[in-house]
Amino acid sequence: MLPITDHIATARQRHQVRAKDDLLRDAIEGRRFLLFDGAMGTMLQQAGLVAGELPELLCETDPQAIIAIHRAYVDAGAQVATANTFGANARKLGSAEAVARVHRAAIDCARASGARYVAADIGPTGALLEPIGTFTFDEAYELFAQQMRAARDAGADIVLIETMTDLLEMKAAVLAAKEHTDLPIFATMTFDQTGRTFLGTSPQVAALTLSSLGVNVLGVNCSLGPAALEPLVTEMLAASACPVMVQANAGLPALVDGRTVFNVSPDEYAESVARMIEAGVSVVGGCCGTDPTYIARLANLMQGRTPTRAAPAPVCAITSAQQALTLTGRQVGVIGERINPTGKKKLKAALREQNYDYILNEAIAQDQAGADALDVNAGLPEIDEAATLRELVKRIQAVSGLPLQIDSSDPVAVEAAVRAYAGKPLINSVNGKRESLEAVLPIAQHYGCAVVGLTLDENGIPATAEERVAIAERIVRAAEACGIPREDVLIDCLVMAASTNQSEVVQILRAVQLVKERLGVRTVLGVSNVSFGLPAREVVNATFLAAAFSAGLDLPILNPLAVRYREVVDAWRVLCGQDQQSRAYIEGYAHYAATVGTPTTGGAASASESPRADSAAARNTEAQGSEPSEGASLGTLIVQGRKADAAHACRLLLDQGHDPLDVINGQLIPALDRVGDEFERGTLFLPQLMASAEAAKAGFDVIKDRAGTSEAQKGPVALATVKGDIHDIGKNIVKMLLENYGYRVIDLGRDVDPQVVVDAVVKHQVRLVGLSALMTTSIRGMEDTIRLLRAQAPFARILVGGAVLNPEYAQMVGADWYAKDAAESVRIAGEVFA
Repeated sequence: MLPITDHIATARQRHQVRAKDDLLRDAIEGRRFLLFDGAMGTMLQQAGLVAGELPELLCETDPQAIIAIHRAYVDAGAQVATANTFGANARKLGSAEAVARVHRAAIDCARASGARYVAADIGPTGALLEPIGTFTFDEAYELFAQQMRAARDAGADIVLIETMTDLLEMKAAVLAAKEHTDLPIFATMTFDQTGRTFLGTSPQVAALTLSSLGVNVLGVNCSLGPAALEPLVTEMLAASACPVMVQANAGLPALVDGRTVFNVSPDEYAESVARMIEAGVSVVGGCCGTDPTYIARLANLMQGRTPTRAAPAPVCAITSAQQALTLTGRQVGVIGERINPTGKKKLKAALREQNYDYILNEAIAQDQAGADALDVNAGLPEIDEAATLRELVKRIQAVSGLPLQIDSSDPVAVEAAVRAYAGKPLINSVNGKRESLEAVLPIAQHYGCAVVGLTLDENGIPATAEERVAIAERIVRAAEACGIPREDVLIDCLVMAASTNQSEVVQILRAVQLVKERLGVRTVLGVSNVSFGLPAREVVNATFLAAAFSAGLDLPILNPLAVRYREVVDAWRVLCGQDQQSRAYIEGYAHYAATVGTPTTGGAASASESPRADSAAARNTEAQGSEPSEGASLGTLIVQGRKADAAHACRLLLDQGHDPLDVINGQLIPALDRVGDEFERGTLFLPQLMASAEAAKAGFDVIKDRAGTSEAQKGPVALATVKGDIHDIGKNIVKMLLENYGYRVIDLGRDVDPQVVVDAVVKHQVRLVGLSALMTTSIRGMEDTIRLLRAQAPFARILVGGAVLNPEYAQMVGADWYAKDAAESVRIAGEVFA
C-alpha cells in the first residue's frame, strides 16, 4: 500500500464532523431550519464604533459593545452568533499570535450573548491568488489554517467561510477547515449582477465544486438584495447535494445624513426569503444592512416549519472555476488529448525545457477547437512530475476555462495538482489493483474529484468484456466505500490496437455497453489507441468513435483539432438528441459541400461552451492541423492570451517596418478593447482577461525595447484601497489594465490614510484618483478621503469601485464616477485624459 499523504491522514483523523447537538446535526443534514444573525458592520456603524479602528479589535477594546450587538440578534431569534472575526487573519493583524488572541476574544463575546451556536467568521484574505495575482495557494492556506486552529481552540461550534469571490481561495479555506478542525463547514460565495463572481464562477459551478469538496452547507451572501439573489439560489439548489443558505444584503446602500441605509425593508426582505425557503433554502440570515429587525422577521417566518426540499438528482460533472461539464442522458463531451507527451517530441522537449508557452498554446488551440475538457499529463521520468503537473494546471487555468483531467500514474503528482486546482477535476486514473485503489481513491474523496477507473488489475488487461466489467464493478464498489458517489466514477474499458489485438475491439465495445447497463456509470475511452500501427489512422479512429458512441461512450479522449473526429462528434450529438433541433449542426455544416467536406463552423456546440472562442470560422481555419496556428494576427494572439506568441508577432511587425505607434493604436489597443467588450458581455472572464492583458503587455514591452517608446504615455493615475480595508484585489486588476493602456499608475497600496492619498495627489499633480473598498465598514474611510481631496486637491477627479458600492452610493460619497469593473475604469481614464 502506498502511503497516504499527511494532508489526507490528518483530515481523516480530524474531520469527522462534530455537531454540537441534534438540532445542528439536523440542520447540516437539511432536516431543520437554522437562523443566523445579521450584519455586524451595519450595527458597528450605527453605534459609531468603526472610525479609525479595525472592527475585529473591538472584541478586545470594547467587548461589551460587541456582546450587546450579538445579544440584540439573539433576542430577535438568531440561533447562530457570528463572531467578529471576518478579517482576523495574519495579513491584517500582523501575526499568528494576534490571530489567536482576537479569535479568542471574539468567540468569547459571541458566546456571552447567550447564542445557541457561535460561528467563527472567515472572510477572504484580501489578496489575489496565482495565476492572476502573486499570492500563492499555499500562502492563503496557511493564513486560513491559522484562523481555523484559532477558532477551534477558542471553542467555535461552526466555521463560516463567507463573501468569497475566488473559488480557489474558497478551496484553500475549506481544506484548512477540514484539515485542522472537526467543525461543520458553512461556505458562501458572493455574486454580482451578472450572476457570477467577479472571477467568473457561476452558482452551479460553486455548488458542484463545494458540495463535492465536502462542505456541510453552501450558499450565497452579500453583494445583492434578496430578490436579486433568487435566480442564483435556484441555480444553486439544482446543483447542490447539501443544504443551501442565503444571507442577502438589505438591497442597495445609500448615504443619508452621514449614515449608510439600505432600500429593502424588513418586510420586503422576509417576503423574498420566504420564496427561497419554499424553493428549498433551509439556512438563512442577513448580510450588509440587516439589523435585528430583519432577523426577527425571519424568525417569525421559520417558526413551526420544516424544510421540504427534495435533493437534486445525482449528475456526473467536472468543473473549472468558470465552467461545468455535466453529462445527463445521452450527452457526450470531448476530452482534448494533446497535452500528453506520449508520442509527441515537441511536447516532451517543452516539458524538459519548462517551455510553458508551447503547452499553453496547445491548451488554447484545443479550447477553441471545441474540446469540453483538457487532459493534462507531465509524465516524463527525467522531470519532477509533481511540481511540473501542478505548475501546468495553474497556468492552463489562466488561459482556458475548460475543466481539466489530471492524468498521472503517480499519486503524489495527482495530489499536488488537484490540491491547488480551482474546481472539481477528473483524475485519470485508478485501476483494479489494490495498491492503486488504496492510494488514489482517498485523494479523490478528500479533494472532491471525479475519477476514471481503468479495467485492469494485478493480472493485467483482460481479454473479454465480462472480465473488464468485473474489474469495473470492483472499482465502483471501492470508490463508494471510500465515500465517492457512483456518479463521480467513470470507467475506461481500455482501447487496444486493432493491428495487434483485433479480436478485442468488439469486446471493448461490448464492455462499454455492459458497464452502462449493469453499473450505470459514465465511460471514457482513449480513441486513438485503436489505430496504432495502421495507415490512415483518422479513418479507423473515426469509425471506432462512432461505434463507441453507439455502445454508450460518454467522454472520448481525442485530438479535437482533427476535422474528421469533430464531424463524428457533431453528427452524434444530432442523432442522440443533444443538439436540439440540429441547430448547431445546421449552422456549422450549412455550406459543407461548397467547402469540399470541411464544415464552415468547426463543429457543433460543445457540452460546455468556451468563453474564449473566437468566431466559428476562425476556429475552423486555425484548427486544421495538429499544431496551434502560427499565422494568427497580433490582435488574435492577445485575445487568446498567448503571451510569447504576441511578443514574437510584435517583433515581426517592427522588423517589417511598421510604425510602433501604429502597432499600438492599430492592434494592441483594439485587441484590448475587444477583450474588454467580451468581458462586459460575459463571454470571457477575469482569468482570461488578465491573460490577454499579459499578452498585450508583452507586446508593449517589445515596442518599448525596440522603438524607445516610453513605458507610460498618459496619466498619472493614483490608486488606493481606503483606510480600514486590506482588500486590494480590484485595485491591482485596475492597475494592470491601466498600465497596459499606457497610463502611469501610482499605487498607494491598501489601508491608506486619507492624508497620504491627498499628499501623493498634490505632489504628482494627479488628475484621476481611484479608490476601492470591499466592506461597508470601510466606506467611512472612502468618504473621508474624498472630502479631503475636494478640500486640498480640487483639480483631481475621483472614481470609486468595490463590492459594496453602486452608482447611487458613489454619487452620495462625492465621487465623480463609479466603475463596476476594471474595464470601466479604463474607459473613464480615457475620458479624463482625452
